[in-house]
Amino acid sequence: MTDVKERIRSIDAPVLSPGDYQDPEDLFRTLIVRIEKYHPSDDLRVIHKAYEMAKEAHSTQKRKSGEPYIIHPLCVSIILADLELDKETIEAGLLHDVVEDTALTHEDVAQAFSEEVAQLVDGVSKLSKINYHKTDKVEMQADNLRKMFLAMAKDIRVILIKLADRLHNMRTLQYMRREKQIEVAQETLDIYSPIAERLGISRIKTELDDLCLKYLEPEAYYELVEKVNLKKSERDAFVGAIEFEIQSQLMDAGIEAQVVGRAKHFFSIYKKMVNQQKTIDQIYDMFAIRVIVKTVQDCYTVLGIIHELYKLIPGRFKAYIARPKENRYQSLHPPLIGPGGMPFELQIRTEEMHKTAEYGIAAHWKYKEASDGRTSSSDQGEAKLNWLRQILEWQRDMSDNQEFMSLLKSDLDLFAENVYCFSPAGDVKSLPNGSNTIDFAYSIHSAVGNRMVGARVNGKLVPIEYVIQNGAQVEIITSQNAKGPSLDWLKVVKSSQAKTKINQWFRKENKEENITRGRELLAQYAKEKNLNLPDYMKSEYMDAVMTKYGFKDWDHVLAAVGHGGLKEGQVVNKLIESFKKEKTKRITDEDVLEAAKKEKDTGKEKEVHADKTGIVVRGIHDVAVRFSKCCSPIPGDEIVGFITRGRGISIHRTDCVNVINMSDADRARLIDAEWQTPKDTKHAGTYTAEINIYAHNRTGLLIDISRIFLERNIDIGMMNVRTSKQGTATLEMKFEVHSTEELRSLIEKLRSVQSVIDIERKTGG
Repeated sequence: MTDVKERIRSIDAPVLSPGDYQDPEDLFRTLIVRIEKYHPSDDLRVIHKAYEMAKEAHSTQKRKSGEPYIIHPLCVSIILADLELDKETIEAGLLHDVVEDTALTHEDVAQAFSEEVAQLVDGVSKLSKINYHKTDKVEMQADNLRKMFLAMAKDIRVILIKLADRLHNMRTLQYMRREKQIEVAQETLDIYSPIAERLGISRIKTELDDLCLKYLEPEAYYELVEKVNLKKSERDAFVGAIEFEIQSQLMDAGIEAQVVGRAKHFFSIYKKMVNQQKTIDQIYDMFAIRVIVKTVQDCYTVLGIIHELYKLIPGRFKAYIARPKENRYQSLHPPLIGPGGMPFELQIRTEEMHKTAEYGIAAHWKYKEASDGRTSSSDQGEAKLNWLRQILEWQRDMSDNQEFMSLLKSDLDLFAENVYCFSPAGDVKSLPNGSNTIDFAYSIHSAVGNRMVGARVNGKLVPIEYVIQNGAQVEIITSQNAKGPSLDWLKVVKSSQAKTKINQWFRKENKEENITRGRELLAQYAKEKNLNLPDYMKSEYMDAVMTKYGFKDWDHVLAAVGHGGLKEGQVVNKLIESFKKEKTKRITDEDVLEAAKKEKDTGKEKEVHADKTGIVVRGIHDVAVRFSKCCSPIPGDEIVGFITRGRGISIHRTDCVNVINMSDADRARLIDAEWQTPKDTKHAGTYTAEINIYAHNRTGLLIDISRIFLERNIDIGMMNVRTSKQGTATLEMKFEVHSTEELRSLIEKLRSVQSVIDIERKTGG
């Protein structure tokens, strides 16, 4: 224990002496070797150029450790090279601090390299500009994260550089004061580690987690390190035996595979100890065996062979090949019992899956050589980053940093929108994050939820409002004597399914009471509106209400009104609407056609005046007459009537395009119509006219045209103006006039306006 305490005290480490750090030239050679392993081009002169510029710019700067500052961007670039990123990203990694910390500018970087590299450097620099004058740390963090996600939306490589930057800073965090160590480690655990996980970069995520544990819980970390090391020889022997056995069986089966044992990282073991309240001596699966094969078919073949060697732990097998995780992770995870009853985890994956698991989105960030020898990113990364768009919408819509931070933290909390749990039978249930055992009960069946009296989680009795965690086994305790759900349950359930089923129970349970209340509410509403409700309660009117709202009988309508699912005003208004429809006499097609036929046969002419329209239709009584919108006839136009299906007669101009192009069958439905001469021309009605004005576009054209309408006291109902590339303006206008005479006079005046080419009336179409 003394050694552990000494290590904790040594977290605040002294500054290095000049001989303690690596030589920058050695680090640069390491960087070049890493790049040459994967980059298709052997021309790395631009990398040399970036290194020389960064080294010169940082020549007078030192880190907290006493190292030359250039060591930091070199280490960041090596991390990026390990992710096999393109040359532009490596250049930006070397230069990522020059704009912020030296005399170099964005323009200097763009001129020396490219605007693409300068934008990457600028994006990383913006992430670091925190306003230290703020006292509210949540505000500071929210502001920084807003910048981060803006940068991510423009180019995902910015966040990859930032993750590499944060990883190297965490590796050298011992040179910071203790307060700063805790602050940086907590921010890393809350923000950067989950981002690395969301992007699928487990190589960075696991190291960040372990380093965070080292500074946030140093005593637990060092005890864990020592105890794991004490078990090393025993573990190595166990893992070696399993590796040998699996490798031998696969070779016999003719499957080419890599079989590698590995210890779980410290943070994973620590979380398991805390969450399951176990000591390290009770954690048996501190290691995993990884089998890497060539094809997906090989994965399943290996799985079959493994099942013959070791016993599978039931109910815990996870398959992510057919259904990858959101971050594109794929693998088979059969948990097994090894020799001596020792459990261990097995991972089976292809080489491509392994690369994705280690490097995440960086593994899919494809680059193609352009004709000029430089590289450009493909568009494939965009489809993998839809979640960033949502976060961007949040930050743009929210001026309240506290609200933004709350939403962001919930989204970054391992990015879990759902919680996955198991029934005693091993069925997997997916519920909204934060769901409790009541949600789980109703996800099984409404009867289970309604009869629920308690729950067990992982074999232990829990309160029914207990929030379920990922991987939990949930058992619902029911009773035939249960009183049913409580209204309080509606306040604690998270899933809409549970809320709906609870509401359904109350509606059914209190149906008679709701029917009575619904009847009273309808009567009360009718009384307030001075309506005699029995007049509107015919069966055909009630059927219309039931059809509209999807109820099978009137009692269900009343019950819905009673429990508030349907407003009494909606019901009464629909009854009134049906009542009015019946009272309004409608003429059918047959009636109109028959009347028209009689007129032709007898030669009799009966004039019927439609007061509202001023139209005379010969031979037809009590018919609804309306003007067609396609040609907008006005008094003085030659007109004709058209018998519409179920809507009476529509009036068209005889030069209407729709009339001219009418089929023979439709022409049989035309009927004579004419304008009635008003007795009092001073009080004649107004009619809608529509014209198109074509003119050479010029300043003041609209003013000159509008002035004519103003002088004649004509209101413009609509004006739409568009201009062609050739400079011809088209003005579509709609307004009210009394007659064709007034319209002709107006058009003549408009033709006199300078630059007007032509004017035409709308004729349908």
